[in-house]
Amino acid sequence: MKYGKKLKSMLKDLGIAKVGYGYLGDILPESLKHLKTGISIAFRLSDQVIDDIHDGPTYSYFHHYRTVNFRLDQVMLSTVSKLQEWGYLAMPIAASQSINTDGNRYRGIFPHKTAATRAGIGWVGKSGCLVTDEYGPRVRLGTILTNMEVDYDKPIKESKCGKCTSCVKACPALAIRGGLWYPGIARKELVDARACSEHMSTYYKHVGRGSVCGICIKSCPQGNKVIKKAAKEV
Repeated sequence: MKYGKKLKSMLKDLGIAKVGYGYLGDILPESLKHLKTGISIAFRLSDQVIDDIHDGPTYSYFHHYRTVNFRLDQVMLSTVSKLQEWGYLAMPIAASQSINTDGNRYRGIFPHKTAATRAGIGWVGKSGCLVTDEYGPRVRLGTILTNMEVDYDKPIKESKCGKCTSCVKACPALAIRGGLWYPGIARKELVDARACSEHMSTYYKHVGRGSVCGICIKSCPQGNKVIKKAAKEV
């Protein structure tokens, strides 16, 4: 446990906005249960890039999204190197990687949002995006699995979205169902992933392959609070 605070400080120095430790031993697949600690990291997205989104993704957002994913992967690689230097096992989960193991659908090796809620980073919004108190959904996530012993952060177990339907109304694909998240809820209960994907493929292909629109992120009042606060301080 002696390295917990040191690692958090190191990650903040690398530009990570939020860091949390969550216990994952009870939900990891059998082959990974020995890596019971999940280190969840959140990189804050550019508010200006997000605010420039209107009817769909901009070229700046398309590039920013991928650049942040690359940065997260770099930070996680450095973290794994440091953990191994300290004598621990560690495995990075790519910021954005989908694999198809059953021939039906693509998914990540382990869900970043599950690690993030377990680590107290935030809750899952009605849009299916991770929402934080400080930045709303204006973050991208990374996860590192390790056998390092730490003092775990308090997990978040309920949504703070309440009756807000901003993202539901803003979604051009009508993919957001409007349900409230709770641990263990199936993603399909919150978001129609196929409708979202098909809309992006149909309307935003000109922006770039695999582009995401970002409208739900832009519309979230929790994220917009940051902009209002900054405007008052100027």
